[in-house]
Amino acid sequence: MRARLDEIVASALQQGSAVPAFTCYDFTTAMAVVSAAEESGRGVILLVAPKTAATPNGLRLITALRGLADAAAVPVSVQLDHASDLDVILAAVAAGADSVLADGSSLPYEDNIALVRQVRAELTARGRADVVLEAELGGLAGDEDRAFGEGAEGDAAGNDSIGLTDSAQVEDFVAQTGAQLLAVAVGNVHGKYKGKPELRWEVLQDIAVRTHIPLVLHGASGIPGEELVKAPAMNVGKVNFNTELRTGVLSTLETETAAHRADGENLQGLLARWNDSAKDFAASALAMLTR
Repeated sequence: MRARLDEIVASALQQGSAVPAFTCYDFTTAMAVVSAAEESGRGVILLVAPKTAATPNGLRLITALRGLADAAAVPVSVQLDHASDLDVILAAVAAGADSVLADGSSLPYEDNIALVRQVRAELTARGRADVVLEAELGGLAGDEDRAFGEGAEGDAAGNDSIGLTDSAQVEDFVAQTGAQLLAVAVGNVHGKYKGKPELRWEVLQDIAVRTHIPLVLHGASGIPGEELVKAPAMNVGKVNFNTELRTGVLSTLETETAAHRADGENLQGLLARWNDSAKDFAASALAMLTR
């Protein structure tokens, strides 16, 4: 069943858990994620990257994911991730996205606030005040669509502390933007970590006591499960995964394609293995974040 992102997150936090969100570049991966969620009995979030949404087929994918969410046996939300282009945001919402990360984190502080406020004003003017808005304060290194971006070139642990969220800005930022979720930078990065991730839990704790809205961790791929399970206690209700999901699918295609080509060009069998890979990872993330 389709559900509001903020309601899925609030329900998870009440149970001491967080909701995993997975970037889906295709319908096969999305079906696998929803299947894992249904088997676990937990809600899930399907993310669409802005580069995907900026294409005609990307908008069709959002519409298809909206249908998948409607038909699911568990709460499912469709979110446009890391978007700053107003035209792309409005098109994605029209196609079926019910939540948007209005991402001005690369902009100066006041410009970040202005972007989020503009997105809310434009959605409200179009009768879509129901769309849930996530914002981001602090900059995450790396590229959410590529595994070997800046995020792999941080300090010895693979982290980049330059863009850490300034906890002193949190209250003002949330008050001025009206954001319903806040993505934070506490040593997490997009892409692959160069070494063992070292999250700044003291920064996250300080942020948590300064705002009542749920927090979001992006760049969770590669962060050990024993670390991530600490997050809900600090009001982290949503955790984003992308790199590990992509890596698993690509590895499966690399190892299985030749065998399925030899088996009479068995595309259906290859897609089944693709589904299995994505589903296995989604199931592990759901279990890791569930209490």
